[in-house]
Amino acid sequence: MTTGLNTIHEILPRLSPGEKAQLLQWIALDLGGSAPGIDKTPGVCGGDARVVRTRIPVWTLEQARRLGVSEAVLLASYPTLRAEDLANAWHYARHNPAEIERAIAENEE
Repeated sequence: MTTGLNTIHEILPRLSPGEKAQLLQWIALDLGGSAPGIDKTPGVCGGDARVVRTRIPVWTLEQARRLGVSEAVLLASYPTLRAEDLANAWHYARHNPAEIERAIAENEE
């Protein structure tokens, strides 16, 4: 572990539940537009944000939703997806609209 992580690991047991909750809020704010369950890997899906464990880009799901495809149909069409994955994708798309618009535009050319 890095020095910073070692320090946190040592301090964490001494924090109150309220302090731990505050720490989680700070971490969430620091992560910004990231979303749990969404990853970007160079060379996978062109480096676009995708659902972890899959090669399903967030922009693909968002475009399908815009075209009126229901969540039930998406889940049936992509058997590896879970409802939680869709919630994560919608969160990511909501917090990264310019990135999603760019990816949709690039892939519609």
